[in-house]
Amino acid sequence: MLKWVRLKLHLCFTPPPPAPSPVELNLWDLLTSHFRLVGYPRKHNEGRIEIFYKGEWGTICDDDFSLSNANVLCRQLGFVSATGWTHSAKYGKGLGKIWLDNVQCNGGEKSIELCKSRGWGNSDCTHDEDAGVVCKDERLPGFVHSNIIDSTVRLKGGAKLGEGRVEVLRNNEWGTVCDDRWTLLSASVVCRELGFGSAKEALTGARMGQGMGPIHMNEVLCLGTEKSMWNCGFKNITSEDCQHVEDAAVRCNTPYMALENSIRLTGGRTRYEGRVEVLSTEANGTRSWGLICGGAWGTKEAMVACRQLGLGYANHGLQETWYWDSSNVTEMVMSGVKCTGNEMSLSHCQHHRTVSCQKTAAKFSAGVICSETASDLVPNAPLVQQSVYIEDRPLHMLYCAAEENCLSKSAASANWPYGHRRLLRFSSQIHNIGRADFRPKAGRHSWVWHACHGHYHSMDIFTHYDLLSSNGTKVAEGHKASFCLEDTECHEGISKRYECANFGEQGITVGCWDLYRHDIDCQWIDITDIKPGNYILQIVINPNFEVAESDFTNNAMKCNCKYDGHRIWLHNCHMGEKLYLYICYGKLTWVYKGSLLLTWVYKVILLLTWVYKGSLLLTY
Repeated sequence: MLKWVRLKLHLCFTPPPPAPSPVELNLWDLLTSHFRLVGYPRKHNEGRIEIFYKGEWGTICDDDFSLSNANVLCRQLGFVSATGWTHSAKYGKGLGKIWLDNVQCNGGEKSIELCKSRGWGNSDCTHDEDAGVVCKDERLPGFVHSNIIDSTVRLKGGAKLGEGRVEVLRNNEWGTVCDDRWTLLSASVVCRELGFGSAKEALTGARMGQGMGPIHMNEVLCLGTEKSMWNCGFKNITSEDCQHVEDAAVRCNTPYMALENSIRLTGGRTRYEGRVEVLSTEANGTRSWGLICGGAWGTKEAMVACRQLGLGYANHGLQETWYWDSSNVTEMVMSGVKCTGNEMSLSHCQHHRTVSCQKTAAKFSAGVICSETASDLVPNAPLVQQSVYIEDRPLHMLYCAAEENCLSKSAASANWPYGHRRLLRFSSQIHNIGRADFRPKAGRHSWVWHACHGHYHSMDIFTHYDLLSSNGTKVAEGHKASFCLEDTECHEGISKRYECANFGEQGITVGCWDLYRHDIDCQWIDITDIKPGNYILQIVINPNFEVAESDFTNNAMKCNCKYDGHRIWLHNCHMGEKLYLYICYGKLTWVYKGSLLLTWVYKVILLLTWVYKGSLLLTY
């Protein structure tokens, strides 16, 4: 489990020296520049060469370009040498700066910055003259940090440790891998890169659910000995080559820890359901089975129990189990269980040192219903950014919204029906990319009819909308009850199953999405009392974990927000699950799944390496 890590750097950082003449070695430029190959069409070892300098990607002009230049660049990219170079923007025209022009290397330089040129940003070229390189498809032995791509690999959507959909980070954007020619050899490279053993299975056809966003790699061909997927051959693809129904996944060989031997289910109708019993050790050393108190037991605790049992995902976490067979019940031996949902065993969760349970009868013990599949909801972050606007809405049009508590507290003291409320409005599109339909926890018999809108509410709270200050304090909020969960649209070949009309079944089918348009009630945040300034918009789906999902880390999104008192702008809308560094006045903090807290006093190059169970190795 990742932990928060805080280190104090007792260093005095000084600003970099003034820029030297173009032919001098500028160590600061050498450390902070970064290279990549981009463009289309191309293979992984060729493309338009781009340099990241002073916070911005830019290109190199082809004037005076030579094979010697290409050799230097290919070595910086981790290849042994160059086999050629291109001119006249063969791989497409770049954007932004043209950082270098009239570059002249002799071929032996360690970095392109050491070659003669006109200097950073001094060019008379256009992007029609962007240079490219073709590198020999052979990696430098011992090359640790490839500048080709800022890459990371992760597994998503799996029920157990070491399994999931393969996703890779490329150019700061997560994407999937197409399953064309996906083999056990390639899957084993992924598993070892993540710290597991070889692969047990190489799964195709989106067996671990469909991803969203780009598909970064296709026809990955590994020998099985590579240290990273990026050392394997692969094709860059277009949308015509692959769809997310072809997302590749893996099951890795993991150490056997026998965790399932200390938990069992009893009383259920099938092996996937029942009261949860754990093996406890008495003071005299004897071991016996016992129940868990159902108080505070919920979805996240049930997720851990089902994972420990090897039964997939949690469908329900139950606080009462009176309806199951109670002929052989045991005593309660655990209470106060509180999990994050990521633990491998209930013993890893917080719980009371001694049993403390208000209702000790067996019918109030914790239970679970497990399932081999689960839903997975993901918000469409770009749509929020594209659809945002402000509306001053008259109070006489907000009676229904007031009933549903969709306005800020100050609305209660307003002079109804006169005046208005200022609303931050936007559309919200919720995709189900899991392997099971998303269904409300409550059955139809308990849905609440709402006369204002003429439909049933199937969930108390479906989405939280919050406006946060720059330090994370909530300054305004909205909430959206599930007006109705239905399939607004679906991917090609998938039929809609759920609709609200005529007391219909509610839910979101796998491969479909539910669209909440900006112009419906409660699709807003009441910002009437908010002063102009910079804020963060945060949206969280299924915030109370009422319905189990295979992955809760992709349920939240954030946007930077600027409000001038009359207009509003959103930018950098993204999923809220990244790792960030915070460097400020000698302090370095590693923030996990948190907000963006990135401040540079002066730039410093750090090599950060995670060690097992969250330890951090820092070199500089």
